[in-house]
Amino acid sequence: MKKTLILVLIGLLAGAFFYFDLHTYLNFETIKAKQADFQAYADQNPMMATGGFLLIYILVAAMSLPGAAILTLLGGALFGILKGTILVSFASTIGATLAFLASRYLLRDMITSKFGDKLKVINDGVAKEGGFYLFTMRLIPAFPFFLVNLVMGLTPIKTLTYFFVSQIGMLPGTLVYVNAGTQLAQLDSLKGILSPKLLFSFMLLGLFPLIAKKSMSYFNKFKTAKGQN
Repeated sequence: MKKTLILVLIGLLAGAFFYFDLHTYLNFETIKAKQADFQAYADQNPMMATGGFLLIYILVAAMSLPGAAILTLLGGALFGILKGTILVSFASTIGATLAFLASRYLLRDMITSKFGDKLKVINDGVAKEGGFYLFTMRLIPAFPFFLVNLVMGLTPIKTLTYFFVSQIGMLPGTLVYVNAGTQLAQLDSLKGILSPKLLFSFMLLGLFPLIAKKSMSYFNKFKTAKGQN
């Protein structure tokens, strides 16, 4: 019964978000046009602006609503690269963890009972690689933010591990977007913020821990086998 009520509440909040066209405020054109107004408010009400930004970002991330990238740019524009990065990093990670917990509490039993065999590959990956598996998913843009939260909630990964690995794994992308946000007035669109070269670098960075772990495993096996001969 509790799960049903929570699902209904989430559905109502998400429905209200689109029904009242709140998503129209979270687009590139709007934040760029109103940047001066947002900045004036943030300068006059720093505590309210900071608290409001954190709350809105956490809600958007937790409910997997569109607009996280736009909010990240706005964070850079309003708070600068240092404070903006800190705010976005914690807000996005808290929101992601709430979405992860919602998936675990509301969906895991139902989905596991129906599609447990299809989740085996991911569960095996988490069991073998632990946080490295999640770290790779966070750094490779091919894995959407909301999908990682949903899928990882169905796995046995620990919540604290999820939180800290997500925060570290999302930090490079956060830095790129917050830094771009500091130059919001000069940006024409979101295109080009993540160049193919930068995306490839993120992918290599994400795969590096897995490659290093595999290499050490093979090296230890080789060393053990050589010692037995």
